[in-house]
Amino acid sequence: MGIRRRQDAAAILGLLKLFLFRLAASQSFIGVNYGTIADNLPPPASTASLLMSTSIAKLRLYEPQPDLVAALAGSNISILLGIPNGAVPNLASSPAAAASWAAANIPTTLPVSSISVGNELLNSGDPTLAPQLLPAMQNLLAALPAGSTTKISTVHSMAVLSASDPPSSGAFHPDLAGSLDPVLDFLHQNGAPFMINPYPYFAYASDTRPETLAFCLFQPNAGRVDAVSGLTYTNMFDAQLDAIRAALDAKGYSDVEIVIAETGWPYKGDADEAGATVDNAKAYNSNLVAHLKSQVGTPRTPGKSVDTYIFALYDEDLKGGPESERSFGLYKTDLTANYDVGLAKDNGTAAPTSLTPVPAQGTPQPSKGTMPTGYCETTSAVPGTTQGQQLPQSSSCYIPGGAESRHATWQLVLLGVLMCLVKVAGI
Repeated sequence: MGIRRRQDAAAILGLLKLFLFRLAASQSFIGVNYGTIADNLPPPASTASLLMSTSIAKLRLYEPQPDLVAALAGSNISILLGIPNGAVPNLASSPAAAASWAAANIPTTLPVSSISVGNELLNSGDPTLAPQLLPAMQNLLAALPAGSTTKISTVHSMAVLSASDPPSSGAFHPDLAGSLDPVLDFLHQNGAPFMINPYPYFAYASDTRPETLAFCLFQPNAGRVDAVSGLTYTNMFDAQLDAIRAALDAKGYSDVEIVIAETGWPYKGDADEAGATVDNAKAYNSNLVAHLKSQVGTPRTPGKSVDTYIFALYDEDLKGGPESERSFGLYKTDLTANYDVGLAKDNGTAAPTSLTPVPAQGTPQPSKGTMPTGYCETTSAVPGTTQGQQLPQSSSCYIPGGAESRHATWQLVLLGVLMCLVKVAGI
């Protein structure tokens, strides 16, 4: 009996550890972008302390930041390391150039999940860069230390899609096939993710009806049925993900994972910038965080969240363009929050934010029918830049009411059962 009791106890403890590991993993999908187009950023040590006070597990850098990386040593925050578009030709020029860059810039004190060779390079407007993307990625892969688990990829804008409505029709733009297809095959061959930047805010800016705003903010709405797949979509975030998934699947790359490299919502804007308010920014980002923590997934890929990097950690006061460009930060540079999105380490799974959507500050645009036009509406000329690169395109979102609470309830029930078994087993 003693041996059997110990075996039962070991099995229960194993289940409890697995449950706690899964619960902790539900936080690991959330990252943040660290933009540096500013002259008032906090010291690296202060930024490191701020990050470690949150449940943020991932940090995207647009270029090497050795001082910040040093300050984060021991935190186990993983890095998505970026290479500016302007550096791509040098990396493509020779394996030696890539090896030199890797030796000088890849951190050894923190895990580096991926390296992004360029940002939205295929839609950057510079046709000379596209032919150099794959050689740069190949050279950099060869330069990685033996046994490295770091993946080599690149970040795209939503403009790489030619179709996305309905999501099952998702397809890549045929004009990009010459450059994109070899990159997709590289990702497939090397187990690297497909990275992309969807922005629901810009989709709403082109269609400012209240129902569109609710769709963008993870708030209750009528939903949209994909007539081909029969799946119902209640938020654009899921619809975009599934459109991208469909595009990858159509190319034969169902094994290539998706990473959301940027998404966010500005809390302030000019008078003619629709929806750029604190309430809307809080609703979008907090409901996005809750959606990811719930692990509810998408209609096409249920039960699975994707790594998602929120734009951005801080406001960037030196950005040009409209006021919104300088107002994406979750935090002010004095380290106080612009609004709370449920990222503090002691926060549980946040309930969806049901703030009343605040419509356009300026003059609303004319209605465009009974539902938003397109799951992945792109903007061809978004003002401003992101780390010197062309700004991303658009998208939109909502999570079914109660999905997070149902998931959290199941977690609590399972934990209660396990704890009762522990007590009965006398552990």
